[in-house]
Amino acid sequence: MLIFLDTETTGLDASDKICSIAVVYEENREVKSIYELVNEGKKIPPLASSINHITNEMLKDKPKLHDTKAYKFLQIHNDINTTIVGHNINFDLKMLESAGFEFYGKVIDTLRTTRHLIKECEFFSLQFLRYELKLYKQEKEPRVAHHALSDAMTAKSLYELLLELADESELVRLTTEKVLLEKFEFGKYNGRYIEEISMNDRGYLEWMLGNIIDLDEDLRYSIEYFLQGKA
Repeated sequence: MLIFLDTETTGLDASDKICSIAVVYEENREVKSIYELVNEGKKIPPLASSINHITNEMLKDKPKLHDTKAYKFLQIHNDINTTIVGHNINFDLKMLESAGFEFYGKVIDTLRTTRHLIKECEFFSLQFLRYELKLYKQEKEPRVAHHALSDAMTAKSLYELLLELADESELVRLTTEKVLLEKFEFGKYNGRYIEEISMNDRGYLEWMLGNIIDLDEDLRYSIEYFLQGKA
């Protein structure tokens, strides 16, 4: 089974929890979905609400993650015959793992595979790719950024485009292969070449490596690559 997954969380720290979850799948050639708000007992700070538009009032009386239909669906299909697909999917799986769910199937990360297969994109966030690759033209209903169901559906659209460039087994393989990035996608050097910054502000890159715990794996790999080249 192929499952498209996305979660929204109370934040990005190790202590944060899932506050919404969506799974999208096909059954008898029909696209089906499960979307639920989740109350894991941790309040959502205003910063998180400003991104995912989920408030503490909305979570009142909502079930714990283990009691949701989405979680039970994932449990039923947690085997080697299932492939979970998502954008930066390792984050979602890590959040699920912290809640006690360890996935045993295959994984496809549309973020990393797009970096491999469509290198000419300037940025690789899901919403940028949605417009850059004109995925929005396939949408039958309006979608909202940072809404778990909308993002799972957009990841599905992106996956289907990537299938035109590589088959499923190749996408699984590329998901495990690091990508050498050329440019920063955020921060004070947004849009600048990493190699250039390694020559002009080496200390900043070294600070990033030492202080940003959840630094994107490909970005960490790329910074280390260019720093070693300029040593």
